Formats: sequence, C-alpha cells, structure tokens
Amino acid sequence: MASSTQKQQLPTFYGGATSAPPPTPSAQPNNLLSSVDAADALSRLLHRLPPALSLPTRPAGSSTATCPPLVSFPDEAGSANNINLHDLLSSSSQLGFFQLANHSVPSQLANSAESEALSLFDLPREKKESYFPKNWPLGYEAEDRDEEGDGLGESFCLDSSCSAESTELELASLLELTRALEQVGLRIVGLISGSLGFENPLEKDDPARFCTLTWISEDQPGKRSMTSGGFYPYIVGLQYQIRSRKYSMLADSGWVSVLPQVDSVLVTIGDIAQVWSNGKLKKVRGRAVGSSGEGMNNNKKSRSVSISVLVTLPLDSRVSPLVMIPKQTTTSEDVIKNINEEEEELADDDDEEEEEKRVFNSFSFEDYAWRVYHERLHFKDPLDRYRIIT
Repeated sequence: MASSTQKQQLPTFYGGATSAPPPTPSAQPNNLLSSVDAADALSRLLHRLPPALSLPTRPAGSSTATCPPLVSFPDEAGSANNINLHDLLSSSSQLGFFQLANHSVPSQLANSAESEALSLFDLPREKKESYFPKNWPLGYEAEDRDEEGDGLGESFCLDSSCSAESTELELASLLELTRALEQVGLRIVGLISGSLGFENPLEKDDPARFCTLTWISEDQPGKRSMTSGGFYPYIVGLQYQIRSRKYSMLADSGWVSVLPQVDSVLVTIGDIAQVWSNGKLKKVRGRAVGSSGEGMNNNKKSRSVSISVLVTLPLDSRVSPLVMIPKQTTTSEDVIKNINEEEEELADDDDEEEEEKRVFNSFSFEDYAWRVYHERLHFKDPLDRYRIIT
C-alpha cells in the first residue's frame, strides 16, 4: 500500500494568486490594442475567472423534502424470504438511498452516542488535535466558516474502535453504535449483492476485507454547509435518525432533499457499491448533510451532531466490477428438458453477455479516495474517468 503521507495535496483552484490585469487603452492612450493583443487580454481575463463560475457549489435552499422509500428488516423470528428484496433493490438501483425500519438499533444508544459526540466539540482545540492525531482520513479536522456558512467546520473521523490517544475520553456508546450500524450495513450489502447476482466480497465477515469509519460533525443553527467534511468513498453509509430533520444529498440525479422518519436509519449507496454492481446501482456522493436548525424546535441553544457510519474498504484495496455468480448446475432431467429450447437459451445467453459488459475500469482505492477527498469537485462525477465508453 502506498503511503498517503508521500502524496502531495492537489492544488487549490480557487483563491490562488493571479497575475496583474492587462494594461487598458486608457493607461496607454497613444497605443491602441491590436486584435492579437485584445485576444490575449481576453484570454488572460477568462483564465482569471473561477473555473466553476456558473455552476452551483451547494444545494439550493428548498422548503420541500420527500420521504425516502421505507424498507423493513424482518422480525427476529422471520425468515430471510420475508424481506422485501424488491423494495430494497428498487430503492437502491433507482435512487441510491432509502430509510430502513425494524433494524434493531435502540434509540437510547443513538442518544447516548450523540451526547458523547457533542462532548468532543467542547474540548479545547489543543486537546482535539492531541487526542486525535491526524492519520488521514482519521483524526480531527477544522476549517473556519465564513459569514454565509460556507466551509467545512469541525469534524472527527474515527475508526471502528472509536479509539483516541487519551484515556480521559469515554466513547463506549459511540463504539457500540458504530458496531451496530456496521452490522446493519454488512447485511444490506449482502442483500443487495444477492438480489443483483454479483459476488459479495464481505460475505465471510472478515474484518480485513472492509473497514468502518465514523464521521462526526456538529450542526450549527443558522448555518448551512454543502458538505460536512471531505467526500470519502464508501460502500454503504448509515445515519440513525434521532429527531425529525431534513437532509440534502448529491445523488446521480442531482441534489435531493429528504425527510426520513424518526428512529429509522437513512441508508445511502456509495460509489464503491455502484462500481461493484457494474453500474446497476445509483449512488450518493459523500454523506447526507443535515439541514441546520431542523428538528430543534427553533431553540438556538439546542445542539446536535451528524454521525455517519461508512462501511468502506481498506486503503490498499482495488475496486472493479465484481464477477457474476455462476448459475447452479442443472440436473440431467433439466438438460433433456432444455434440448428443445436451445435456440432460446442461446439468445438469452447473448443478452446476458451484452448486459454484463464492464462499464468501469478497475482502479486503486487509495488513489481514488485521496483525490475525491481533496478535490471536492461537486459538479463532476469522480467515477467518470473510470467509465468505459463504448
């Protein structure tokens, strides 16, 4: 695995130093600009403009929000066949997100985890930095907000053990919530892969095959931010809904606003799952962003945090469309029965081969994760460079 410390952060395209503007005719009254000079001056002027001047970089404010499709796990005594796979598959493939009910994550645990998370933001700045040393993407990160609420604010990224350098911190509830949502996420990956027919690399529940990150950011009433921390690739993202609040998400269809039910788990399908499914699944780029002030009863002193659990991959992984699960071996009776349907089977096989042409090239997860985290280009799909154009 390449060391991330050896990487150089990508250049900043906004706010960088610019050259002085070209001289104007008024400054040189005796020298008129030639057509070539005028073209050069215009070219320099265009290069000084922000590259995304006409493109929105944050979701437009909207007072309406849709309710995400509701999917339920079966009761403990229920059979796996009782799971409505059609709803789960439909929501994932057409939207890239849904809300999950009957998930067995207790609300008391989510509230305790939120209290622990809020205590992290009360720490002095020096303790935040010393207790959570930066080991990208883990650790504490802060970026000042401007008057309009832009910027990333403060955030913590913890591993699956929710560990810190200091024994003064008690994060037992955060750890328990992370593990509970991790199990929900692994189950969802298994259901989606089984219903779509691609191999599930997490089937053996081997911790070396995946990793889990918990991203925590504080919501600020009266402020809004397009993202809460940099984008980071993942398979599925999960956010427990402690209270009623609206979320903004950047899906394949564009920015969408949703209002999940209280005590549900908002599930977003990530870019890695889209590649694994060979493009069959839609995705959400980055984490869902909670609208500040929603569900706070207009109490400016109320505080809340966004806790996102991301089931993702180790940095040394390689991402590519997964091999389809082979069909079960047929019996001799089935073979005899299908002899007269040979032409139909050949036609079906041709259709399947056509459907399963790869739409993505394979790529290094670490390189991809580093790029999407630091570039933060919200108007361009970072997976486009890996798509196979036919």
